[in-house]
Parts: sequence; structure tokens; C-alpha cells
Amino acid sequence: MHDTFPSSSVAYTRLGELRAGHVSPHASLHRRRFHPSPDSPKSPAKHPSFWPEPHRNHSETPLQHPPRHRASYLQALPPSQAMLLPLARRLLRGPPRRRLLHTGPPAGPGVLACRLASRAVVRFRGPEAARFLNSLLTNDLLSHAPSSEPARYAPTPNVPARAPPPVYAALLTPQGRFLYDLVLYRPAPRSQMLDRTGSAPETGEKPGGAEEEEGEVLADVDAAEVDDLLACFKRYRLRSKVEIDNVSEEFLCWQRFGTDVAHAAPSTQEPEAQSIGWGQGTDHAAESSAQGNGHGWQWLKDPRLDILGYRGIFPADTIPPLVEADKEADERHYLLWRIENGVAEGSTEIPKGEAIPLEYNFAGLNAISFEKGCYIGQELIARTHHRGVIRKRLIPLKFVDENDKEVEQAVAPGSDVVDEVSGKKVGTVSTALGSRGMGLLRLDEALKQNSSLAISDNRDVRVRAIKPDWWPVEWTQVVEQQSAAA
Repeated sequence: MHDTFPSSSVAYTRLGELRAGHVSPHASLHRRRFHPSPDSPKSPAKHPSFWPEPHRNHSETPLQHPPRHRASYLQALPPSQAMLLPLARRLLRGPPRRRLLHTGPPAGPGVLACRLASRAVVRFRGPEAARFLNSLLTNDLLSHAPSSEPARYAPTPNVPARAPPPVYAALLTPQGRFLYDLVLYRPAPRSQMLDRTGSAPETGEKPGGAEEEEGEVLADVDAAEVDDLLACFKRYRLRSKVEIDNVSEEFLCWQRFGTDVAHAAPSTQEPEAQSIGWGQGTDHAAESSAQGNGHGWQWLKDPRLDILGYRGIFPADTIPPLVEADKEADERHYLLWRIENGVAEGSTEIPKGEAIPLEYNFAGLNAISFEKGCYIGQELIARTHHRGVIRKRLIPLKFVDENDKEVEQAVAPGSDVVDEVSGKKVGTVSTALGSRGMGLLRLDEALKQNSSLAISDNRDVRVRAIKPDWWPVEWTQVVEQQSAAA
């Protein structure tokens, strides 16, 4: 005869086996406790039981057949065993599960996603919202060029048939200096949303009705400058019919990036979405449903570079699609990914009121339209662009010692980079993380053959300038010709 409750020592033993992996975590201990299998052996000699021998010194009669209901079972147990039951169940259950983030340094991340705490969400709402922003920012928001992303193959409730692509732009001073950068999202009109029956309207259908007259543009901006940004836009608003609000408590900005997400051809098909289906084919219906969720929010290709992956704004109380707990990372991973590719973001990395956008590669990041009408600071941008000579650019850096080994945490932002031979200043480090950084350097000195760069206040730290693969050839063509002639 077997007792129906384990002692505390056996419970600890079972807990150790469970955590060590010797016992399947999916095994139901409670099911075997309350509902023993009718096929299990009844003899303890033939079947070693998890349950201990009964206590003979209790006055209560041991249970021959445990009741099927938990309440009756607890009432029938001896008092000493009933007191230990909650403790044993807590021990076997283990600690509660938490969403853990990757915090260590990534080694070529395949696919990672992170919530961008450094970005806040601002909403521009009103019939003149898009026109108001178009008159101020460096990029064209009113262009009606068709989206490069393909139409969805299968209907997904509350997801538009075609999603307007996001736009990267900047607000400048009248002198053409950088103030703020914005990633702008124009939610699809309700006429482009699919109904519950899954029937989509014709692609390109013109919005109509009173509901569509209320335009809306969402923008993720630098969270450290959101208050100043709101005040700046409200000064320019004058009589424009647009409301400007900080909605960071309602929405969050997310980024999905990595080597497996980067691609050369414009597409919305992520590698993980392509793996859904039979064989090597693609289940486009599953892919379509994986791109968005029931709120109509979805991942969109980063408007700056393909290597940056996907970006999106999602409601604060939801987790975006395709974000698994084991792939959610700390924002430092994304910062390091941008540093290695030479992409600055926000007023912390781009000096506010001082930086010239073309020197920070804004033209290559699709942030400037040279065909639209006037905007604030256009004169300097147009003159510098058509002159065709930009002598300094933001470039990725690697910090090493005299043996060419990477050194960690040895350089602070704002450090000067000098030529060891001539002693002349070449540029300044703008961002540093570990052994990597970005700096605004003179191209003729940074990219010349056998260059010897170092940190001015720490000559033991050498600097290696790395030209990103996405740079256009014409950016360095003149420098390479001068280096070859020398």
C-alpha cells in the first residue's frame, strides 16, 4: 500500500531532477498524484514509487483510493501531510518566468529585437498635418510614389492592403544646422483596412468620407529632446490646423535588426516569415499575418538602410509580432549595430545646432529630398550638395592598442583624434561603446593608406577608421585619387 503524498525530502529530490533536466518539465506530477493510471503496477516491489511508505503511527486510516476532487482529497489526508502539500507544490513549480533580455555583447546577431527607450512617439493630427510637416522637414511627405513593398498575398483583419512606407527626415535651423531627426509613419486610412470578412478594397483606392479627412502622422523622436521638439513645432504651427501631442505613454518604438534581417532587395519577407509553410516554399498567408497584429500596427522596413532591418510603432500594452522572449535584447545591442554601420541617431549623437546634415551622411540615409520645395535651412543644404565636396564625414571607428588588439572603455565621446606623425587634429569622437565608436573625421586623413591615428589625450589607444559598405563610391572617389597620386 502506498501513501499519496511525498515527504519534503522527496519533493526536494524531485525538484532537483526537474531543474537538472533529468525529468521532463512537461510531466504532470499533479495528474499522477490525483489520477493514477489504471495500467500502472500496484505492487511497490515491481514499480518503485515516487511516494513514500505510509506513516503507521497516525490514527487516520490510509487512503486506499484517493478521491478525484482536490478538496475531498485534502480533507482525507493526515494533518502533517496536508500542511506540506502547498510547500511541495511551490517547490516543484519553481520561480515565476520573466522576460529576459540579452545584455552581453552580441557576436554577429542573427535576429534581435529591442524596445527603443531612447525614442519617444509624437502625434501630429489634423487635416493639414502632412502638409505642415512637409513645409518644415528635409524630406518629402507628400510624394505619391508607389510603395516598393509588394501587396499582401492574403487578407489579414485590420491590416491595410498596402502600408505607406515610413519616412526619415530632419528639422534644421534657418542656417541649415541639425536640430531633430524624426521617423514618420502615416497610418493607412480606414478605407484600406480589411474588414472582418477578409475582403480587401482595391489597391490604391482613394480615401473618402468624413472619417478620412482627419489626417494623422506619428513620429518617433529623441526622447531626451521631446519637450523642446514639441515647443519648437508649436511655434511654427501658427494657424495650421494640426494638433501636436506626446503619446509616448500609448505607443512604443521597436527595432528588429541583425545579419539575418538585413537584405539587399526591397522586400517585406523576413527570413523567419519565409520559413513558415511547407518545404522551402513560403506560406504568404502566414507571412501576412505575422507582419501585423489585431491593432493594425506592423513592422516596416527601416527607411534609412536595409542593414538596419525593420522598425515600427506599436501600442504600449502589446508585444510586437515576431518578437520572442529569447530574442528580445537590450538597446545597447542596437546602438552597437548602428555604430558598426556608421549610422547616428538623435541629438546625443548628432550635435544639436552644430552638425551639418550632409557631414552626418543624411543624404545617404534617405533623409533629404533635393527635388521638393522650400523647407527650413534648405539654402545651405542645396549649396553644399551641388558643390559636391564634403571633406568631413561621420565614420565608424575601432579602438586598438599598439598590438592591434581591441581595447574596451578606453575612449570617451568628445575625445580628439590626431595624426601621430604630424600631430594635427583629424576629427572628434562623437559616440563610443566598448571598443567601437563613431567620429566626424577628415576623409583625406582617415582613409589614406598607412594612416596612424590616435586619441590625443591617450596616445596608447590607436584609432582605425572603417569605411561602411553602404557608402556610395563617389563619397571617397576624390580621396582615393588624391591618395594614389601622393
